[in-house]
Amino acid sequence: MTAHQTLRHSGRAERDPEPRGKRTALHPLASGFSLREPRNDEWRRSVFAFIAAFVVALALAAFAPSSAVAQDGAAAVVETIAPAPAPLPVEATPEPAPEEAAAATVDKGDVAWMLISTVIVLMMIIPGLALFYGGLVRAKNMVSLLSQVFVVTAIGMVMWLLVGYSLAFTDGGDLNRFVGGFSKAFLAGVDTTTLVETFSVGISIPELVFVAFQMTFACITAALVLGGVAERVKFSTIVVFAILWPVVVYYPMAHMVWWWGGPMMASDPANAEALASGAGLIWSFGALDFAGGTVVHINSGVAALVGAVLLGSRTGYRKEPMPPHNLTFTVIGAGLLWVGWVGFNAGSNLESNAYAALALINTFIAPAAAALSWMLTEWIFKRKPSLLGLASGAVAGLVAITPAAGFAGPVGALILGLVAGPICLFACSALKSWLKYDDSLDVFGIHGIGGIVGAIGTGIVVNPAFGGAGIVDYAAGGAAVYPGIVPQVIAQLKGVAVTLAWSGVGSLIVWVIARGLTGGRVSKEVEAEGVDYAEHGEVAYHS
Repeated sequence: MTAHQTLRHSGRAERDPEPRGKRTALHPLASGFSLREPRNDEWRRSVFAFIAAFVVALALAAFAPSSAVAQDGAAAVVETIAPAPAPLPVEATPEPAPEEAAAATVDKGDVAWMLISTVIVLMMIIPGLALFYGGLVRAKNMVSLLSQVFVVTAIGMVMWLLVGYSLAFTDGGDLNRFVGGFSKAFLAGVDTTTLVETFSVGISIPELVFVAFQMTFACITAALVLGGVAERVKFSTIVVFAILWPVVVYYPMAHMVWWWGGPMMASDPANAEALASGAGLIWSFGALDFAGGTVVHINSGVAALVGAVLLGSRTGYRKEPMPPHNLTFTVIGAGLLWVGWVGFNAGSNLESNAYAALALINTFIAPAAAALSWMLTEWIFKRKPSLLGLASGAVAGLVAITPAAGFAGPVGALILGLVAGPICLFACSALKSWLKYDDSLDVFGIHGIGGIVGAIGTGIVVNPAFGGAGIVDYAAGGAAVYPGIVPQVIAQLKGVAVTLAWSGVGSLIVWVIARGLTGGRVSKEVEAEGVDYAEHGEVAYHS
């Protein structure tokens, strides 16, 4: 059966004229079970939960006008110096003054690179992550997992437009260390003339490109969490989680790590105090995170672990085998993730230059090294090198290099990958077995632990003595500096600690609310039958 036939062969087309309660099981693995229609009270409860969560989000957004007034005078990192004038005919275009050109230069090559990076990061989620996760679950839960990834992405995009971008990338007034404000809710003031500084003095890109690029980061972070609760969580629970978790956890984390005054402000030594006091909390520590080791990976890993523990293990976990149903899908998904990760890491440079090239080659080397070190460790201790191990190792390497992508030298990326592979394998096997938690697809073991390894390791591999790029000192004319291993690693550790605490507490609050509104997990009967048909009226495969 072709993919197109599978898509057309929906549950609706399979329904027979039998009365309710006498339907025949459609899923080949579900024979012998009774596939029930959702009860009316369950349906109403799910709809109510969705409406309630969405109303909370809209209530936050509705506060935007009053907050915007209070913050009119606040400086924003991603704010253009002055709106660009409407384009004139070529022959009539005036020559800009040198200082004006330096203040806001937009290069079409940078813009093109960021457009491409944004699109391939989206490809990481749909279909990359969807196929990677989908292949790892059992066949009876494939549709459920794909649906969850899709809806989280859709909700993430809408929420980013409503309040996400503003909470992550504007000044938050008295709460600025932790979260932004509402001055750009609904993308107020963002249009085709507004610009965002990159990491070079005087270089900018259109703000709309930056908004879209960061939107994909918000989407994939929430989608990564799904692997921790796969095969037993309700779809309605995921919908509520996708609305509330970014507001409580992701947007503040993005603000704490990536909000700062920008290179133009930093280039003036007189602004040093204002630069430090106006930055997000983790940025103010001096912690480095090039593309999201803390914001995306540790954050999602902790949220997945909290959800897995709160919802409980899958029925039969540790008592019966639960192997991946389609490793082919998983490897295809891993390949798409790897390609998309180039946009994720190299795109985070915001320019098409040598630092983007450095992030590119590091995004090749670290996952290759981690795939090999995971495989060799498996080969030594389990006697067989597995395809799943190769794919998982590659992802672990991608996670580990994320915070260091534009800081480490290629040899540093190699070392980081070699270290991350065995550590993440240990976390996904021995640690998970000892602590007896059911993180279904090892989100914490790979993204949480791999993110911690990468975040701490960044403080070491950035060292120019080890081939690293160093840290740009804008006030010194862009010279590369390094405070020393101990101070930098301490700064990294502080960033990791804040991420673990914020994500742990915030995720617990969100999961408790989501479970309270929706029930949290499907019944044991539905779990045994498979979540696909019970929750979605569809199955992935037909005999």
